[in-house]
Formats: sequence, C-alpha cells, structure tokens
Amino acid sequence: MKRLLPALAVALLALPAHAEPVAFGLFGDTPYNHWEREHLPDLIAEMDGENLAFVVHDGDIKSGSEVCSDELLQGVLAVFKKSATPLVYVPGDNEWTDCHRRSNGSYDPLERLDKLRQWFFPDDLALGGRPLKLERQSNDPAFAKYRENVRWEAGGALFVGMNLPGSDNNFNGTQRSGGPVAEFIERSAANRIWLAQAFALARSKKLHGILIVIQANPGFEDADAGKPSPGYHDFLTQLREQTQVFAGQVVLVHGDSHHHRIDQPMRDPETKETVKNFTRMETMGSPFFGWVRGTVDAADPQVFRFLPRFWRARPQAD
Repeated sequence: MKRLLPALAVALLALPAHAEPVAFGLFGDTPYNHWEREHLPDLIAEMDGENLAFVVHDGDIKSGSEVCSDELLQGVLAVFKKSATPLVYVPGDNEWTDCHRRSNGSYDPLERLDKLRQWFFPDDLALGGRPLKLERQSNDPAFAKYRENVRWEAGGALFVGMNLPGSDNNFNGTQRSGGPVAEFIERSAANRIWLAQAFALARSKKLHGILIVIQANPGFEDADAGKPSPGYHDFLTQLREQTQVFAGQVVLVHGDSHHHRIDQPMRDPETKETVKNFTRMETMGSPFFGWVRGTVDAADPQVFRFLPRFWRARPQAD
C-alpha cells in the first residue's frame, strides 16, 4: 500500500482536465544580480500565497555577463525547488547558448544544456513542493534528449513549453556567421513535431486554448517587415499557420526583451490583417522585478487574461 501512495498523490494533485477556471503565474529574465537572487525566494513566496495552480519561468536565470558556473545554476535551482507551487522552467540563452563568452567562463554551450537537462528536468514532474505531472517530449525515444519540451492541461487549455532561446535560437552556434549548426537543425526538427502535436492534441480534445512558452522574442515586427530572423522564421510560420486553423485562442508567452506587454503582433502575410485569435504576452525582466498573474477560463471568450504584478522589496525593520 505504501508504494501506491506517491503515485496516488500525483494523480490526486495533478491539474484537472475539466474546464474550471485556473490561476497561474509567469515570470522570467531573473535573477540577474545579487539583489534579485536575494529577493527571488520572496517573489516566489508571494506567488505561493496567491493559490496558483502552477508558475512558469520563461528562461534566463542569470545575466548575460555572469559566469555559467555550476554553483550559480544550482543555486537558482535550489530556490525553484522550494516553491510550494509547481514550477515549470523553460531554458534561456543566458544559461546555455551564450555560455561560450569569455565573461561567462568560456563553457561549451552544449555541455551546459546537458547539465540543465540533468539538473532541472530529472523526471516527469514540475519543480516545487506540490506535484504536477508533465508530458515530456523525451518520452518519445526519437526525441529522448529533449526533456525541456513539455505540455500539460489546465482550465480547458493546453500549456506547452519549448526550448527556443535568444541569441537567434543558437542558429550559428558559437560562430558569428554562416549557416545553421547541427544543434539548431536537430532541435528545430524536434520543436516542429512538438508544436504540431500540441495543436493536434488541442483540436482532438476540443480544448479552448493553447498557451506556448518560449524564452526568445522571435521578432514579429522584423518578420512583418520582410526581415525575419533565420533562427525563428520557421517557428513563426508554423505558429501562424497552426493558429489560423485553430478554433480557440492561442497565446505565446516569452521573455528576452524585458518589457511587459500584451499585444497582437501576428499578421496574415497576404491580407496583412491581424490574426485575431493570437496574443503575445511578454513577461517583465531585470531591472523590472515581478511576475504576471494569468487566468484561464474556458467560459470566457478570451480564454486567457493577464495582470502584471510588479514587486518591490519591503522596507527592512530597524
């Protein structure tokens, strides 16, 4: 009987598939300095007090000029694990693609990515104290190493995490120019399958919405101007094509630019009209410290709603 208790706990505490309203938290591009690392536990504690079903960090757990050391990465991981709320983490460029920089310690980016996969994604549960079962792409033997690509259901919607970081999605690797590197080609193939499967699953289950979390700002404006970034061109094309044939609402959550915004930047390439069932929500990032409270409600025609929660340190008692 004792052996059944952990599995039973996971089953009971996993998010329900039925369409009851659900609240969740989103944050990213933090901690970038000593002050933010000092107050990260307080920020997470604030989210813990909001009765959220889960929280998602959309990447960049260190600044672009800090060393990508084991100690720094594991220090943030230790704080994430103390979250009472299930915490899903999506990798950013600062913790792997950019780690070859001298200021970052001249690490091999692929070695750092392997460490992230080993440390942050050891099983099929989210981080944090309360269990949340995740479906990982690595459950498919054809994509066994892509443990960071995840999905789960809540509130009548599908939530999807994908590894698309900044620095042009590692298109050139450690080189400044040239064609796509093997890592980019292989991961992009995995991401295409994962995104296509997500939309197919949402359609088959008649879900009301899809929320996709990546780290990078993929450059909607550049794409509309005919100058798409090579690292994100195929992703944006697939995302638009899938969104336009999906009956529900689609949200892309990302960080990278550090300025919170909610807009509708997706355009049909032929009509130039706004794709009305698509919304982009960017989380705030350093030096802006805080999180975004999201809700998903299948009974709401908009399905997803967001409220920024900028955080300020409380005065210290004398």
